[in-house]
Amino acid sequence: MRPGTRTITALFWLFAAGGAHAATLLVGVAAPLSGPSAILGKQIELGTGLAAQANGIELKTVDDACTADGGAAAARDFAAAKVNVVVGFLCTDAIEAAMPILKDANIPVITVGVRTESLTDRRAKTGWPVYRLGPRGDDERNAVATSLTHLWQNELFAIIDDGTIYGREMAETLRAAAEQAALKPVFVDTFRPQLDNQIGLVGRLKKAGATHVFAGGDGDDIAIMGRDAAQLQAGIVFAGGENLRTPPGDVPYAFGTLMIAPPEWADIADPKVLESFSAQKIAPDGYTLPAYAAIEIAEAATALSESSGKPLAEALTGQDFTTAIGPIRFDAKGDLSQSPYRVFRFDGTRFVPLESN
Repeated sequence: MRPGTRTITALFWLFAAGGAHAATLLVGVAAPLSGPSAILGKQIELGTGLAAQANGIELKTVDDACTADGGAAAARDFAAAKVNVVVGFLCTDAIEAAMPILKDANIPVITVGVRTESLTDRRAKTGWPVYRLGPRGDDERNAVATSLTHLWQNELFAIIDDGTIYGREMAETLRAAAEQAALKPVFVDTFRPQLDNQIGLVGRLKKAGATHVFAGGDGDDIAIMGRDAAQLQAGIVFAGGENLRTPPGDVPYAFGTLMIAPPEWADIADPKVLESFSAQKIAPDGYTLPAYAAIEIAEAATALSESSGKPLAEALTGQDFTTAIGPIRFDAKGDLSQSPYRVFRFDGTRFVPLESN
């Protein structure tokens, strides 16, 4: 065979392989498109649809209804359609019912919203090929503990909570981390939530000498504490978790309030992707951008699987993927290799990254 003929033949097979990849890459999308979570499911549908359009990918979208029955039915549909990979899922009941079926069909899943820790913690037992494009349930409290023990190692700090499971777990994780770091809070207490004022609590914090306070509770309570501390000239900086993303009621957050939370995806997203959203009049809200990123990961992992001969689930593990919301890497359990949580500071108008202050 002449060299030119060999080159032409090689190019033919290269283009043929590319065409086969484009024709066979089918991504299943599981989202709650009915019921009370439909507004969130619509965000997944929009994000995956735009990513598929941009990358020439075919989608099969199924309503999982955020229920076990819906998840199992969706999984059977995906298996019958022989999709390469499934993205989506927001609810634990739906994904846990779907995973045994998808595992048997050798179909990996990238969930954009399920935080249940056991989903990936049980991988050695279940063998479920599930990857989590978002935080675990314990990521928030671990991020609070890690961040604040570092930031407040030379401060007089207090730890308080509102008595809820959420508040207690956050406070206890921070207290344990502080103890391990040989740090001791000057004040620890449980406060009564949803009061019109927290003057009494702030007075006790001031008397204890606290200058920095973590409050495991709602944003409204933390906003009121900040207001009352200013009135008493207590000089206290308050900090809370990601629920501070929700704007408080009548009382605004105090200047300097700290929030430990993932970033707003639109603040860190690829500008070109945001332009494509804007061009189609799609707001990059909630799960829209993570869903877009899940499709990008599905495509890149499929290409890697085909080029390397590795199973798709193996190609998803321990690889760096470039996405619309930044680099993503899954660890051996299927969790994000790096926590998305950061420390933000309220500048009087919005929360901005602490490192930019």
